[in-house]
Amino acid sequence: MRTQLEELIGKISSGCMLPEEVARIADEAAQAYADPQAFLAANPDINYDDSFPIPLGEWVVVGSLPDTVLFQADSYDALFQQILDSFGPEVSFVLKPKQLVKVEPLKALNRIQVQLSSLSPETQGYVLLDFSEPLDDELQAVLVYRSDLERVLELAVEVGIYAAPAYEAMKAAQAE
Repeated sequence: MRTQLEELIGKISSGCMLPEEVARIADEAAQAYADPQAFLAANPDINYDDSFPIPLGEWVVVGSLPDTVLFQADSYDALFQQILDSFGPEVSFVLKPKQLVKVEPLKALNRIQVQLSSLSPETQGYVLLDFSEPLDDELQAVLVYRSDLERVLELAVEVGIYAAPAYEAMKAAQAE
């Protein structure tokens, strides 16, 4: 499982994290998945209990990702602002967070996805991916290169972490 976790974290970090950091998180998460009680005993500073809706290993992954990789917000404009901030001022975006304030969620997601798809042509753009179970915020997502999407989804299934393209997931949910 450690190998899959390392590959998954590496792909969702899109180069924002050092390989040593990715390896450390994968190692800790694999230990937490393998023996949650021993992991908690060895790490008494961890604030986790059985009331959390996700396994300890998944909680370690989610809690260890920097805010340049894991985006958490209660609105799409706030989520998009975090995404903009993660790219820094050298990357220009046509879409602005204020353009998402009074827009219904599906349209907001579509606009965000269209903007992200136009970045990084060599990797076919980015896909906004719902990731894991949001704990404190309405929205929780990561960006992955479209060229890595299929593999990221396979890895997520293998390690048991929920991941789905945000726009497609909402579109499917509204169609039901």
